[in-house]
Amino acid sequence: MFTLLAATNITNFDDIFKSSFLEKTSSFSLIDALIGLASAFLLGVFIYFIYKKTFNGVVYSHSFNISLMIMAMATALVIMGISQNVLLSLGMVGALSIVRFRTPIKDPMDLIFLFWSVVVGILCGAGFIPLAVIGSVIIGVVIIVFQNKIVIENPYLVVVRFEHEETNAVIERLLKEASKRYLLKSKSVMNDEQMEVTYEVRLKGNDAAFVSTLSKIEGVSSAVMLSYDGNFTA
Repeated sequence: MFTLLAATNITNFDDIFKSSFLEKTSSFSLIDALIGLASAFLLGVFIYFIYKKTFNGVVYSHSFNISLMIMAMATALVIMGISQNVLLSLGMVGALSIVRFRTPIKDPMDLIFLFWSVVVGILCGAGFIPLAVIGSVIIGVVIIVFQNKIVIENPYLVVVRFEHEETNAVIERLLKEASKRYLLKSKSVMNDEQMEVTYEVRLKGNDAAFVSTLSKIEGVSSAVMLSYDGNFTA
């Protein structure tokens, strides 16, 4: 009896070279993987051109746009990998949870493009390529229409430094005449006489002429107008 048990516990060379890696390789479809990665790449190129066409900022980041394509392909690769093994998916979630991305995203549209790239990668990696194509076309058309065709009136912040309280009434009267709407954001007193006020303004006409008119008011020492994106710190 002891001899039989010892014989069954002997490991031969076939058991040594028998690996789950070979089993996974045999179940892996190279054609499906190439189709998924190619689809993610093409849709990433589509996202690349949509971002470049609809970018309205001053400093265009080419590296950020390239990262959108790579993110779609990398996400598709991860999804194809974890779809074959539940344990691998849990390990991947644990590994990715410790990653912290500290690149600041100032424009909400940049965050939308990042999320779009991730969604495209997930769909292509999971095999839902037609859904990824249809959804990307619809999203691209919506972004082009609303980003380029609709005119948005951006507000401005007007910062005026002046002396004497009577000058403030003159400034507000000019704001009422030259703007569609204005709102006092902050008011500070530097010393007994000098004061500084900040207004959020939506102007009717020429921006440069308005600032020049403000600076010519008696008692005004400086007038500055800044583009306002909705974030304000007093």
